[in-house]
Amino acid sequence: MSQPFDFPRIGVLPGGPLDSLADVAGVTVGHHTLAAGAVQTGVTVIRPHDGDLFLNKLPAGLAVLNGFGKSMGLLQMQELGQLETAIVLGSTMAVGTLATALTREAIARHPQIGRDWPTVNPLVLECNDGYLNDAQAFAVQASDMTLALASTDADFAQGSVGAGRGMSAFGLKGGIGSASRQVEGYLVAALVLANFGRPEALTIRGRCIGPLLQQRLRDADKTAGPEKGSIILILATDAPLDARQLSRLARRAGAGLARTGSDYGHGSGDIALAFSTAYKLPHSARVPMPAIAMLHEARLDPLFQAGAEACEQAIVKALFAASTVEGRDGRRRVGLSELAPDWRELLS
Repeated sequence: MSQPFDFPRIGVLPGGPLDSLADVAGVTVGHHTLAAGAVQTGVTVIRPHDGDLFLNKLPAGLAVLNGFGKSMGLLQMQELGQLETAIVLGSTMAVGTLATALTREAIARHPQIGRDWPTVNPLVLECNDGYLNDAQAFAVQASDMTLALASTDADFAQGSVGAGRGMSAFGLKGGIGSASRQVEGYLVAALVLANFGRPEALTIRGRCIGPLLQQRLRDADKTAGPEKGSIILILATDAPLDARQLSRLARRAGAGLARTGSDYGHGSGDIALAFSTAYKLPHSARVPMPAIAMLHEARLDPLFQAGAEACEQAIVKALFAASTVEGRDGRRRVGLSELAPDWRELLS
């Protein structure tokens, strides 16, 4: 269940009732967290609707801001513009295990997959949590994905949970963050897996507070180094957009990311994905395709603004929701709320 936490409000657009990805009707999120000594990792699952995604797919678009990543399923998703499984987030070296688990889950519902029917395209996205987590332990098992999937709900936790457990951002504790924005009768919502950023670059509400926070970190690296890590940005909307328009929306996630101080460094894998719940695409060729009037291109600007704001807000929430975690070899990442309880003064 979610826990309340304080955080700075980003932007000018109103948020949804939950200020999370679940404000888009039918979207739910679940986590399973592994936190024991050197193992600090987990799985997060986004269920885009509560039906059978293989039989009733959703339109989706992709934007690769920087391709330093090891995700699975993106190529076919980009080609067809469709989601046909839940979206699974995890650590880099768990991608294979999670993809197999997601494939087995689909086969359990539809034994025809890979035999009489085409194979399924499991969608697994990753960030490297190896600073805090012992990645070589291969701790994540198929059952962890199953538990995360079973726990999906509109009320979900943020911060150092699920796939976000071992993540770092700006030299601080990173993790899961989510936010939403309402505009012209539509919702645009974001969920991020934040594991990126140079400590001195952290910018919140236009104010670069990274150098101030760096001075407070006991083991801070005082030199400006390259940006490493990654971020996964997931956007959901109830606006009627096609796959091409959703790719355009996904690219605007980069605006929100940049405002926090990222320049998409060489070693940072920055992947954005957007999907719409406004209509479903049938698996069976015998079922008619939906006749939907798509939103006019000239009406996309407000959605672009909403997407950028929601992503920026989600990153900020990931930082403020994250609790301090100690992992392998005594390594430690401190939560921003613990490091800067005076954040209101810092941002004033």
